[in-house]
Order: sequence, then structure tokens, then C-alpha cells
Amino acid sequence: MKKKRRPGLSILSDIRRNGTSYLLVLPAMAYTFIFGYMTYPYLVIAFQRFNYTKGIFHSEWVGFKNFEFFFRSNKALTVTFNTIYLNLLFIIFGTLMALAISLVLNELRKKLFVKISQSLMLFPNFISWIVISYVLYALFSMDMGVINRILNQFGMASVNWYTEAQSWPAILTIMHVWKGAGMSAIIYLATITGIDETLYEAAEIDGANRLQMCFRITLPLMMPTVIILTMLSVGKIMYGDFGMIYALIGDNGTLYSTTDIIDTYVFRSLRQIGDPSEAMAVGLFQSVIGFILVFGTNAITRKYFKDGALY
Repeated sequence: MKKKRRPGLSILSDIRRNGTSYLLVLPAMAYTFIFGYMTYPYLVIAFQRFNYTKGIFHSEWVGFKNFEFFFRSNKALTVTFNTIYLNLLFIIFGTLMALAISLVLNELRKKLFVKISQSLMLFPNFISWIVISYVLYALFSMDMGVINRILNQFGMASVNWYTEAQSWPAILTIMHVWKGAGMSAIIYLATITGIDETLYEAAEIDGANRLQMCFRITLPLMMPTVIILTMLSVGKIMYGDFGMIYALIGDNGTLYSTTDIIDTYVFRSLRQIGDPSEAMAVGLFQSVIGFILVFGTNAITRKYFKDGALY
């Protein structure tokens, strides 16, 4: 008769066998536990009039009153739309650019050129948005901006870009893609290098060219990675890139109609009010919507592309 294994004992045995691996993952687990799970009890202050001296156990309960601060604002719809719209632009164009970069780099055979290209594309990811804001000003300022100088060379009048609200979703998308596409391309390139080379050899024997291999082998096998990264991005679609928006736009009210997002709106409001309960209420709203979007996207993915689903 086969003896049943005790689950607890097998886990301990596995830890003894792979002690180094468990030690490496320990900091990440500790970080997630402390800054993730340990903060959950503080979600209750979204339903309280939080008092620092009384703490979360003795503060007054106010129900959903803290949510009124955001939902009764005449800016709620605008900032919610801007947050989702800008994030969709970032996800779509960022993913397409990263895919294009990774596919092109994969086809290049000059390894030195590939390494230099990868380094140059990663460099913007390490530049702060504050530095980029000055670069942007050098490009788009009214008097000294490079863009206006080029327009003048073609006989066109200068444009005051910092008052043209409709232009900024495109400008922000270009800057976001420029800064982040290189890092995403590295992830996709790592996925490509993991594809079995025998598939390409078999396709080559069958007479396929590089373009056909790209569309029939590389792209389909990259789809699970693309979908997982996209779903993770969709989960944060209600969170705007506060560092980017506030550094590039700041308190320029003429651009709020197309660039003001939930995070910057709440920051400006709470800078004056300073109520942590209202900040938590908005944060909880963003988290719930993000969870619903990830759950819904995963359900759709599981139905139409099972291999790309997270669970």
C-alpha cells in the first residue's frame, strides 16, 4: 500500500532542498506582506471621519460620505475620462512600439549594433520626469522651442503649445512611449529568445521567409506575454502616472480639460483639505474598478485565448 505524503513535510523538504531560491524570494514576500497585506485594515478609514488621536478603532463612522467629495464634484467625469483615455493611449501605443522594437532587434544580426541600440532605448527609462519636463519645454516653448522654430522655417506661425489642450494627449503619449517602450521591448525580446529554434528551422525548410516566420511563429508565441502585460496595465488603468502628469503639466489650468487625471485632481484637492479619509475613498474606488477590469479582461481572454489567461 502506497504511503500518503504529508503536505507540510513536503513543503519543509522543498525549502531544505531549495533554500537559496526561497532566500532570494524572501525580500519580495516581506515587502508584499508589509506594504500590501498589512495596509488592508486601513481601508476602513474610507468610511470614517478619521481622527489621528482616536485611530481607526474609535474614529466616527460616516458611511459613504467621503466618496461624495469626488463623485459630487463637477470634475469627476472629466478626470475619470482623462485617466482612462490617457492610459488606453499609453497601453496601445506603448505595446505596439515595444513589439515593433523587439521584432526589429530580433531580426538584426550585428550583435554590437543590437547591444548599443538596447542601451540607448533603455536610457530614457532612467531619466526623471522632472528632467524630461525641461526637455519638453525646450521643444515646445513659445519663443525658443525647437518645434516652433521648425514651423517658422516653413513659413508657419508659432504655436503656444502650453495653451493648446487638445494637443497634449498626443504629446504625453509620445513622451510616455519614448520613456517606457525600451524597457518593455527587453521583456518581449527575452520572450523571443525563449522560442524553440527548431520551429524556425522547420519553417525555413518549408520555404518560409523571415516575415512569414515573424507573423506565423514569433507573434503567436509572444501573445501570452503580451496579454499578461496588457492585463497588468489594464488593472492600473484607473491610476494615472502622477509623477509624469504633475511634472509635465503642473498647475497649468488651461490644460486640465485633457490632462487632469484622478490622481492630480485628488492631490490638488487634498493639498487644501488634507483629509486622509477622502484620499482613501478615492484610492478604494480606483482599486475596485481596477480589480473589476482585470477580472473582466481575464474572463474575456480565457474565453477567446485560453493560453494567455492569468487564472
